[in-house]
Amino acid sequence: MSSSPTRRTDWHLRDAHELAREHGVEPAHGLQAAEASRRQAHHGPNVLIQQPGRGPLGLLLDQFRDFMILVLVAAALVSGLLGDWIEALAILVIVLLNAVIGFVQAWRADRAMAALRQLAALQATVMRGGQVQVVAASDLVPGDIVLLEAGNQVPADLRLIDIAQLKIDESALTGESVTVAKQAAKLVGAHHALGDRLNMAFKGTTATYGRGRGLVVATGMDTELGQVAVLLQGNKSTAQPGHGMAAAPDRMTPLQKRLADFGRRLALAVLAICAVIFLVGVLRGEDPVLMMLTAVSLAVAAIPEALPAVVTVLLALGARRMARQHALIRRLPSEIGRAS
Repeated sequence: MSSSPTRRTDWHLRDAHELAREHGVEPAHGLQAAEASRRQAHHGPNVLIQQPGRGPLGLLLDQFRDFMILVLVAAALVSGLLGDWIEALAILVIVLLNAVIGFVQAWRADRAMAALRQLAALQATVMRGGQVQVVAASDLVPGDIVLLEAGNQVPADLRLIDIAQLKIDESALTGESVTVAKQAAKLVGAHHALGDRLNMAFKGTTATYGRGRGLVVATGMDTELGQVAVLLQGNKSTAQPGHGMAAAPDRMTPLQKRLADFGRRLALAVLAICAVIFLVGVLRGEDPVLMMLTAVSLAVAAIPEALPAVVTVLLALGARRMARQHALIRRLPSEIGRAS
């Protein structure tokens, strides 16, 4: 038998029986046990892979990686060395406020990721070797034939082959509260939103009425639920043979890039101006120590201490508005559209 084809997203545009032939399976008989074991060795278990959890200390330290925050910490230290404790305290309060808000947001998102894993079904009813069997959902592979009936949780992404008045609650994935009546015929058109793919059943959703039979086309992190998990972890997904989609290092959001670029340009401009003032003063015969203190004081004054606080408060307000709509924000800087 042929192995499962490379992951794609146009299953709903393909004929179900044609897909079954491509997966090397007869819908009436299902995979043989040996073939299922071979495919599982290739594709890996049908589970959501979670990155090693970060502890509270790691989440807190992540809030101090921004360039502007580091500049403000340095400004606070310089202010303290110059004896301006009120200025130093004000800067530190702003930095800590920014860190606390970011920490709480990241902590909530990590807890949501753990809750997402609970959507995965524990068992699945499949047709293997011509017999109906109940297997662990983690053992499913592309090409398996899954039987659904009311009350079942969909264990993987399925291209429905035949249905009998099947309706599925997809609110956990699409947010739509109304159950979706499914069909088996292929869809026509170039683009269909996730909620409009009526001949598909997605991992993590629940059958509420009727029954149906479907071909497993994606498992684990290759499923739509797996893609949500990748986004929720705040990472770019990359393919790893046998393990679906894995995580790569975090990417900076556009807002973070702009703030970091602004912070660098501002710091360089301030340092250049301070250097000019120091040199001009020394050339005029002023005390070098006095000119150094003057230049450092000017540098501290030029740093916009309130900028991180203003940005953080605006982003937090935007996140609060989205939370009322039951949206989840993994990182505050990604929420620029609502906050601005």
